[in-house]
Amino acid sequence: MDNQMKKIRSVHWTTDEIAKMAMVAALYVVVTVFLAPFSFGQVQLRVAEMFNFLALYNKRYVWSVTIGCAIANIASPNGIIDVVVGSVCTFFVLLICRKVSAFFTDMKVKIAITTLLFAFSMFTVAGQLTFLYQMPFWLNWGYIAVGEFLSMAIGGIFLYQVGQKIDLTK
Repeated sequence: MDNQMKKIRSVHWTTDEIAKMAMVAALYVVVTVFLAPFSFGQVQLRVAEMFNFLALYNKRYVWSVTIGCAIANIASPNGIIDVVVGSVCTFFVLLICRKVSAFFTDMKVKIAITTLLFAFSMFTVAGQLTFLYQMPFWLNWGYIAVGEFLSMAIGGIFLYQVGQKIDLTK
């Protein structure tokens, strides 16, 4: 039991790993903020969501994408609620995607599953918009889910191609 606890507590990232994590978080922020008119609102096409797929290659990217999402959401017109809800949701959906996709070996299948799970998870953003602006939940969810699906599908194709040329597991 003592060795097991040491394994759980001893997560040591190298300087190289931390630099990669910081780079992904920074890219998420830059892409989201640069494309802010498309990244926030009732209809979203958040291109930076493609970085969600990196968590399928290496678990350290769960943290970097979550941190990137939290920092990027500071620019959201919905304020702190988007920072908290968005990043917490991203964190848990990334963990779920890693668990579910672990049952499959084909990266295309993992990407498809992750795309669908993230599109489905947009009920959290729809809930925020309903709460903040008294907009119809189902309509919000539809718009946000379609935007997320498109962002993830396009990003998934792109990152799959990158993953064919570069080892993203390292």
